[in-house]
Amino acid sequence: MRLFVDTEFTDLLHCELLSIGIVSEDDREFYAECSDADLSLCSDFARYGVLPQLGQEGVPVLSEIELSGRLIAWLEQFRSFGLVAVCVDHPTDWELFAQLVRDSETLQVPHWLKGISIRPTIDARDVETYWQLHGRHAHHALHDARANRFAFERRAAG
Repeated sequence: MRLFVDTEFTDLLHCELLSIGIVSEDDREFYAECSDADLSLCSDFARYGVLPQLGQEGVPVLSEIELSGRLIAWLEQFRSFGLVAVCVDHPTDWELFAQLVRDSETLQVPHWLKGISIRPTIDARDVETYWQLHGRHAHHALHDARANRFAFERRAAG
């Protein structure tokens, strides 16, 4: 099983989670926004490209602890698949995901979750094709996760 994960965050130097989106290869989805982020740490990129897309009606806005609990509970449905590939296109996505799912005592990510970079596998043109087909904009974690899955599957089928 593959899970395609994307995050949005304040800034690379002062990185705090703003949102996380996950799409499984069989179309199950998880999306939440984090209420704990210090928005004063946002880069101009985050301020103008990410923040305007947050706060949509019906979207869960949770503390990092609440978000972590919901994410861990949601991930349990995949445990029976054995090794689950957590596919990311940027190392920060894995770091923020791992921070949310680490065991509080051992600080280890569950052994059945393995981070994999798909950056070398996907083509930016395929991501752009996704945006054109679906009328979406980049820098929304769930939409970016969907676009990455689309691009990955397009190359795998190719």
